[in-house]
Amino acid sequence: MARPPPLGELPPGYTSPARPATPQILAGSLKAPLWLRAYFQGLLFSLGCGIQRHCGKVLFLGLLAFGALALGLRVAIIETDLEQLWVEAGSRVSQELEYTKEKLGEEAAYTSQVLIQTPRREGENILTPEALGLHLQAALTASKVQVSLYGKSWDLNKICYKSGVPLIENGMIERMIEKLFPCVILTPLDCFWEGAKLQGGSAYLPGRPDIQWTNLDPEQLLEELGPFASLEGFRELLDKAQVGQAYVGRPCLHPDDLHCPPSAPNHHSRQAPNVAQELSGGCHGFSHKFMHWQEELLLGGMARDPQGQLLRAEALQSTFLLMSPRQLYEHFRGDYQTHDIGWSEEQAGTVLQAWQRRFVQLAQESLPENASQQIHAFSSTTLDDILHAFSEVSAARVVGGYLLMLAYACVTMLRWDCAQSQGAVGLAGVLLVAMAVASGLGLCALLGIAFNAATTQVLPFLALGIGVDDIFLLAHAFTEAPPGTPLQERTGECLQRTGTSVTLTSINNMVAFFMAALVPIPALRAFSLQAAIVVGCNFAAVMLVFPAVLSLDLHRRHCQRLDVLCCFSSPCSARVIQILPQELGNGTVPVGIAHLTATVQAFAHCEASSQHVVTILPPQAHLVPPPSDALGSELFSPGGSTRDLLGQEEGTGQKAACKSLPCARWNLAHFARSQFAPLLLQFHTKAVVLILSGALLGLSLYGATLVQDGLALTDVVPRGTKEHAFLSAQLRYFSLYEVALVTQGGFDYAHSQRALFDLHQRFSSLKAVLPPPATQAPRTWLHYYRNWLQGIQAAFDQDWASGRITRHSYRNGSEDGALAYKLLVQTGDAQEPLDFSQLTTRKLVDKEGLIPPELFYMGLTVWVSSDPLGLAASQANFYPPPPEWLHDKYDTTGENLRIPGPAALLPAGSLHPAAVYFPRLCPAAAQPLDSCAHSTGPGDDDCGALWHHGFPGHQAECHPGGDSCGLRRHWCRVHRPRGSGLPDCAG
Repeated sequence: MARPPPLGELPPGYTSPARPATPQILAGSLKAPLWLRAYFQGLLFSLGCGIQRHCGKVLFLGLLAFGALALGLRVAIIETDLEQLWVEAGSRVSQELEYTKEKLGEEAAYTSQVLIQTPRREGENILTPEALGLHLQAALTASKVQVSLYGKSWDLNKICYKSGVPLIENGMIERMIEKLFPCVILTPLDCFWEGAKLQGGSAYLPGRPDIQWTNLDPEQLLEELGPFASLEGFRELLDKAQVGQAYVGRPCLHPDDLHCPPSAPNHHSRQAPNVAQELSGGCHGFSHKFMHWQEELLLGGMARDPQGQLLRAEALQSTFLLMSPRQLYEHFRGDYQTHDIGWSEEQAGTVLQAWQRRFVQLAQESLPENASQQIHAFSSTTLDDILHAFSEVSAARVVGGYLLMLAYACVTMLRWDCAQSQGAVGLAGVLLVAMAVASGLGLCALLGIAFNAATTQVLPFLALGIGVDDIFLLAHAFTEAPPGTPLQERTGECLQRTGTSVTLTSINNMVAFFMAALVPIPALRAFSLQAAIVVGCNFAAVMLVFPAVLSLDLHRRHCQRLDVLCCFSSPCSARVIQILPQELGNGTVPVGIAHLTATVQAFAHCEASSQHVVTILPPQAHLVPPPSDALGSELFSPGGSTRDLLGQEEGTGQKAACKSLPCARWNLAHFARSQFAPLLLQFHTKAVVLILSGALLGLSLYGATLVQDGLALTDVVPRGTKEHAFLSAQLRYFSLYEVALVTQGGFDYAHSQRALFDLHQRFSSLKAVLPPPATQAPRTWLHYYRNWLQGIQAAFDQDWASGRITRHSYRNGSEDGALAYKLLVQTGDAQEPLDFSQLTTRKLVDKEGLIPPELFYMGLTVWVSSDPLGLAASQANFYPPPPEWLHDKYDTTGENLRIPGPAALLPAGSLHPAAVYFPRLCPAAAQPLDSCAHSTGPGDDDCGALWHHGFPGHQAECHPGGDSCGLRRHWCRVHRPRGSGLPDCAG
C-alpha cells in the first residue's frame, strides 16, 4: 500500500499545472486539500493494484455477494394502498384515520361503483331525453350484472347496500318488503319513472302479476290489502317517509314506452319531459323525505340563467352502492344459500371484486362506438387492479431497456483495433450494474422497505443510467494510461485517476437521496431510501468488481485475442518479440530467439485488395531498437502488434498507404473533436447558446410559479387507461371531496348541542363548502333527531288539545303522540323515573332548539327504535348500541312506559351531516371542538364520534361489540338495515 506523503510536502509524482494558481499552490495555501486528495488517490491506487493481482477472486466473491443480496427480492412487498403510500405514518391524518377505523370499524363502509356519461363533442348539452336514454341503457346493463362463484349466482340485488329496511309484524308484508326494498342508487334517472328499471327486486301476491318498482303504487297496494291486514303502522311509516306513489307517479323519459304507467304525468299527453326542469334541485329515491340526491351528485358542468334555473349540463353521474366484504359476509352468514360453501369474509370480498370487474367491463361496452355519448365506469376494485399491475415489475420493459443499454455499450466501445476494443467490457459492465441494482433492491426488501410504483417503474432505469456512466468513465480512463505505466499497475493507475470523481459523485448522489427521505410522504421516502441503497451498491460494484473485469480484459488484450469472442486470436495481428539493444550488446541472445539473426526492423503496409496488414522484414547490418510507441511499450511490453513497430522512415509515408474505410474511422470522439468542438468555439454559436439558455431558464422560472400543490389520483393512475379517463372526467365535473370531523373521548353530546349546531352553521358559511346555489349545509343526524322530536311533540300537542291524550291515558292518541307522552314523563331518576306533571310544563325541544340533556339519550333510544327510515337517512351510527326498547301503544301493563336512562346508552357512533360535499378541501372545516364543554359523567362518549361524508341519507351501521344478541333481537323486531351486518333472527 502506498504511503501518503508528509503533510508539508507535495506528492512525489505531482506535476504543477501551468496556470496562474501555481505560485499559490507552491506557496502552501492549498497544500492540505492536495495532500488529502493525494492520500485518497494513494489508497485507490493500492486498491486497484490489489484487485488486479487477485482479479479472479474479487470477481467471483463480488458476484457471489451481489447474487446473495438479490435473493432478497423474494420477500419484497409491493404497497398499493394509496393511504399507506401518501399519508405519513404517525402524522395527525394517519392518527385520525386510525381512530376513525378503530371506533367505527372498516367494515362499516360501503363501496361505490360510479358511471359518468359525457358527450363526445366538447360542451354539448347532455340534458336531453336521448342522452338520458343512453345513460339508462348503460346503467341498466351494469345493474343486470351477474357473476357465478362458489356454485351460486350473485346479482345486484344480493350485494347492493340497502338502508332502513323496516320489519313489520305481518309476515307476508314483511317478506314482500324484504324482497322489494330498493338498492341505494344515486342516479338522475330517479327523477323519472325509468329509475325504477334499475331496481331488480320483485314480489308475488296471489291474483296479481309480479310486483316490481316499475308497476308498484304503494298507496294503491295498501288500499287493496287493507281489508285483509292491519297496516296502519306501515301506512304511517310510508307517510312519514313521503313515499307516495313512488316511481309510477313520475314522468316517463319516453312516454311511448308500452310499460309507461298510466299514473305518469305525461302518459296521456305523450310529451317528452323537460329534462332540465325535472333535474333542477336534484332527484329523490323512493322516499322524498329521506332520499334526496343533490344536483352536484348527478350533474356536472351545469349552466344556469340569471334567475338560477338550470339550463344545461355536460355530464351525468350514477352511483351504485354495494355492501363491504364484512357486511356481505354478515348478511349471508347462516343463510341457507351459503351453508354449503364454507362462507367466509374472504369469499365475500372475492364475490364483490368479481362483480365490480364485470360491472366496469359491461358498462364501458354498453354504448356503441358511434354513439354521441361516452361512458366512463369506475370501481375501487379496478383501481386496485391497475395500481397492482402498474406497481408490478414489467419484465419485458426492464429486459428491453437493459438490452438496449447492452447494445449501446457494446457498439460504442467496440473498435476495429482489437487492442483498444472494449465491447466485452461494456457488456460486462452493464450486466454488473444490473446485478448491482437487483442486489440493492434485494437489500431494501430484506430491510423491510416496501416497494411502490416509483420503485418498480423508475428506479431500475435511473440506477442503470447512474451506474453505466461510471462504467464508461473507468473504461475510457483504463485505455489512456500515462506513458511508462507498468502492466501490473494499470488498474491502480485507473482508479487513482478516476476513482476520486466516481467516489465523490456516488457519495453526493447517496446523500441527496438520503436527504430526500426526510420528506414526510411514505411513497417518496421509500423511493429515496431505495435509490440511495441502490446507488451504494452500484458504487461498490463499480469500484470493486468492475476493476477486476478491466484487469481480466487487460490479459485478453495482452494475448491479442478478439474482443467479445475472446477465445479466438486476432487474425490481423502478428506477434513480434521485442529485442532490447542492451541485451545484444553484451553478446547474449535471449533464450528462444537464437534463430533471429538479421531481422532487426519491421515495416508494415496495408494490402489494398484484402485490407490486411502485411509485415515486411528486410535484412539489416545492425540491430535497430524498436520505436517507443506508446501502445507497444506501455501496454503490451514485451510483445505487441506489428502496427506498433512501424518504421519511421520518411515520416508517415508508409502509414499513409494503409487507409481504412471511412466508417471505421468515425466515432463519437472523432465527431466531438473534429466537428462539434469547433462549432461551439464560433462566436455566433456561443451567442445562440447563451440566448437559448437564458430563455429556457426564464421559462423554467415562470413554470415554477404555476406549480400547484396537491396530488390527484390522475397523477397516480397511468395515462391512457380507462380509469384515468374516468378520473379526469370526475375531476372536471364532480370534484367533490370528503372531509371529516372527529370528536374524541369525553365529548358529551347532550350538553354540547349548541356548539355542534354552531359548528354546522360555520360550515355553511364557508365558500369552499357549499357550491352555488346551495345556502345551507345538509343536516346532521342531530338535526334529524331534533326534527323527529319536534314532530312527535307537535302530534302530542294536537292530541292533547283535542282530548285524545290525557294525563292518565294516551291510547286514543296517535303513534307519535304516544311516543311524545312517554318521553315527556321521564325524569331520568332511578328512584322516581316518571313525573306526569311534566306533560304540560316541558317540551322535547326548547325555544332555543335544544333537547333537554336529561332526555337526550332516552330520546335517542326511542328514535332508533321508532324511525328506521329517518335514522338511516341521518347516517347515524351508535356504539355501544342503544338498549332494546319497543313501543306498544296498547300496552296495559305499564311495563313499556319506562325508557332506559342515559347510563345504558353511550352514543359513540356517527356525528356527521347527511351529505356535505365540498368542491375542495377547506382547512377551516376540520378544526376541533376545543371550546365545547366536556364531562366525565354518565352519557359521555368514551369512544368518540365521527362527522364525515357519506351518500345522502345513508351510512353503514357500525358492528356491535360485546354482547350483540340483544342488539340483533332488537333490530330484527324493529328494522334491519341491509348491510348492517345483522343476520336474520328468529322471533
